[in-house]
Amino acid sequence: MNQPLSPTLSAEPSVSPCSQLHRTELGRWTEIAQRCVLNNVTVGDYSYIQNDCNLMFTEEGKFTSIAAAVRINPSNHPWWRPTLHHFTYRPGKYGLGDNPSVLDDEVFSWREEDKVVIGHDVWIGHGAIILPGVIVGNGSIIGAGSVVTKDVPAYSIVVGNPARVLRPRFDDDSFGPRLEALAWWNWSDEQIAMALPLFQKDTREFLAYFENMQ
Repeated sequence: MNQPLSPTLSAEPSVSPCSQLHRTELGRWTEIAQRCVLNNVTVGDYSYIQNDCNLMFTEEGKFTSIAAAVRINPSNHPWWRPTLHHFTYRPGKYGLGDNPSVLDDEVFSWREEDKVVIGHDVWIGHGAIILPGVIVGNGSIIGAGSVVTKDVPAYSIVVGNPARVLRPRFDDDSFGPRLEALAWWNWSDEQIAMALPLFQKDTREFLAYFENMQ
């Protein structure tokens, strides 16, 4: 008997029971697969995160696709201090303070300020790593296994370690700005449903149709 490749979703977020979420906000029609760890994360409508991903201090846009084993915003250590070890900001864990729950706010505030921002309609390939403070532009693609250390331009494809721009996503450089202007990711569910046949067409045809309607 054939089984569906993935469960049917609903407007209510779908979260695997074996995933761990802390201070995380999920939009509508979102899916968090197995063994994910999300800490201080927002996930926009219609976005999904596949198995074994770890995200911290991340703002993820709408309609974004994250493949398995992706790491976003791995924690930096306080390199300016005499030691890199985290006993300086988690002293209670090692019996070095009177109160084991006391944390060093300086380090954790620094990490929070260095969040990763991912745009709308982004595809992040299997095993990619995005380092703290990176901004990923709308409509971009990050290749599998890439290590992203710098901001990613909108509608570009980046690959490698460190990741570099391979090429624009489209041969026609006008497509990106025109899609940005259309901002289809902010349409209502009803508009998305009505436009589905056009989403299944070539980008040039899609843009021509909706630009002629304006």
